Amino acid sequence: MIRRGNAADRATLAQHTRLPTPGPLSGALKLVGISLGVVLVSALAVSAFVVSDLLGRVGEDAVVLEDAPDVAPPTLGAYPGDQAFSILVVGTDECGERSTALLGARCSEADGLSRNDVNLLVHVSAEPRNVTVVSLPRDLMIPVPGCTREDGSEAPSMSTAPLNSVFDHAGLSCVAKAVGDLAGIPIVYAAKISFDGVMAVTEAIGGVEVCVAGDGIRDEQAGIDLPPGTHEISGPQALAFIRTRHGVGDESDLARISNQQQYMSRLAKKVLSAETLSDVPKVLRLANAIAENIVPSVELRDPLRLAQLGLALNDVPFSDFVFVQYPNLDDPDNPGIKVVPNRDAADVLWAAVKSGQPLQLTGDVETNDGVELVAPAPPTEPVPSSSAAPVERATLPPDISGQNLEQETCSVGNLR
Repeated sequence: MIRRGNAADRATLAQHTRLPTPGPLSGALKLVGISLGVVLVSALAVSAFVVSDLLGRVGEDAVVLEDAPDVAPPTLGAYPGDQAFSILVVGTDECGERSTALLGARCSEADGLSRNDVNLLVHVSAEPRNVTVVSLPRDLMIPVPGCTREDGSEAPSMSTAPLNSVFDHAGLSCVAKAVGDLAGIPIVYAAKISFDGVMAVTEAIGGVEVCVAGDGIRDEQAGIDLPPGTHEISGPQALAFIRTRHGVGDESDLARISNQQQYMSRLAKKVLSAETLSDVPKVLRLANAIAENIVPSVELRDPLRLAQLGLALNDVPFSDFVFVQYPNLDDPDNPGIKVVPNRDAADVLWAAVKSGQPLQLTGDVETNDGVELVAPAPPTEPVPSSSAAPVERATLPPDISGQNLEQETCSVGNLR
C-alpha cells in the first residue's frame, strides 16, 4: 500500500507563497516531450514490425545449397574480419505479373523455360576488404556436375552445357555448384532475382543514372530508345537497359556484359552512398523490395546475416571494388554463338581473387565495343608516411576487361 502520509510529513510552503502557475512555454515543452515520446515509441513499434515482417518474408522460398561449406550462425556486428566470403547472384529471365504485362510475347514464347542469363560471382576478401564481381557470360560452355533438385530428384551431370541452361536444368543450387567448381571457390551464399525483381529494386533505390554514348541505344526487342547523354532509369526502363543486346556494341552477349557492368557500377555507388544510407525511408523501401523479390539460399534468409555482410562492405575503397568479365574464347564448335573458358587467363584471375589482394586492372574497360571510358580513376594519393607500406596488388593480364568504382563508363549505342 502506498503511504500517503499526514500533514506533518509533507514539506510546507510559506503561508503567503504563491504556487507557480504553468506558463505557455512550460506547457509547450511538456507537449514537445510527450510528442517526442510518442514518436519514439511509434518508431520502435514500426522498427519492430519491419524486422518481424522481414523475418517472415525473407527466405520464404530459401534454397539449400548442395555441398556448401558450413558457416557459424550470424552475430551482431560485421562479418568476421579473418574470413572471406562469396555470393552468387543469378538473374533469371522468369516473367512475373509486371514483366508479362510489359513484355507480352517474350514471356509467352519462353515455353516454361527459366534461364540464368546474368551470373555474378561476388567475392569479398578477408580484412582489409576488397570486392571482386566476376560476370560470367550466359553463353559460356562449362562442365555441369550432377545435382540434387529442390524436389529431391537427381539431375545428371553434363560434360559441357551453356551456363544459362543450368538453372532450368536443376535450380539455383546447381548453378552455385557449377560456378564454384569452375572458380575453385566455395560458394556459401546465393540469391536469385527475376525480371520483376530488377524493376522493383531500381524503383526502391530511386533510379540509377546511366550514360549513353555513340548514336544512342535503340532496341525494339528490349523496348528501349535512349539518345546520347545521361539518363535516370528505373523500373521497366532499367530492365530494358540491362537486357538490351542489339542496342550496344557489336550486339553480342559480351558487349551486353560491359553495358551491365556500367549499370551495376553506378547502382553500387548509389547504394553505398551516404545519401542512400542516411535516407531511412529509402533503405526500408530497398529492404522491402529485396524481401519481396529475391529468393535467397538458406544462409542468406536471416536479416542479421544480411546486415553482417553489408557491414563488411562499409569501408571498401572504390578503387578496391572491381567488376571483371570472366575471360573467354570463341567456341570452335559454335563459333560466333558460344564461348569457352580462357583457362590460362582464368587461372590468373582466380588466383588473384583467392590471394585476398586488391586487383590491378591492365585491360580495357570494355569488351566488344560495349562501353567507353569517360572518367579514368584518379591518381593514387601519395602515402602520407614513409613508414607506411604500399598496398600490394594482384595484377591481372590485359585480356581480362573490367572497371572499378572510381572509373566511369558510357554504354556505346549503335542504333541498329
